[in-house]
Amino acid sequence: MRKQSEPAVANDAVPLLDSPRRTVLLRGAAFFVFWLVLMQSLKVPDLAMGACATLVATWVSLRLLPPAAGCLHFGSLLLLLPHFLWQSVRAGMDVARRALSPRLPLQPGLVSCPLGFGPGLARNTFATITSLLPGTVPCDEVDGVLVYHCLDMAQPVVEQLWEEELRLARALVAGRSHG
Repeated sequence: MRKQSEPAVANDAVPLLDSPRRTVLLRGAAFFVFWLVLMQSLKVPDLAMGACATLVATWVSLRLLPPAAGCLHFGSLLLLLPHFLWQSVRAGMDVARRALSPRLPLQPGLVSCPLGFGPGLARNTFATITSLLPGTVPCDEVDGVLVYHCLDMAQPVVEQLWEEELRLARALVAGRSHG
């Protein structure tokens, strides 16, 4: 078992993307295919407009999410979906049970959870997903460490968060931080 100060994933242990050029080509191809699906036309003026729209969309996407900022492994992300849905249902039932049964002991408080994910896509995705865990919600970041409000400090909250981080690390390839 890890100490509370140890993150689940080391920043340098998460591989970088293959190449920025590959990212540009894949994004551009995806945007152009999306344009073709929307337009359903192979007329030259429509294709020309689609090429222009593709260039703009690719440029904007590169500005908002630089190639080294991260990517998704969609197959692994799909495998994460059942767990994510189950955690969401479990969280709703847990909160409802606590709200309807005032005799349940609550020990609300804040816990700090150091992560291996640096600022950017991976950390933001992790905070979003973990906001649906039973009894926890990310509420702050102090010195690069996420702070969570939890309903029951007696639960192993940080350890549960680290387990979620490992699951997400399989679906995300995080790049360099891009604050």
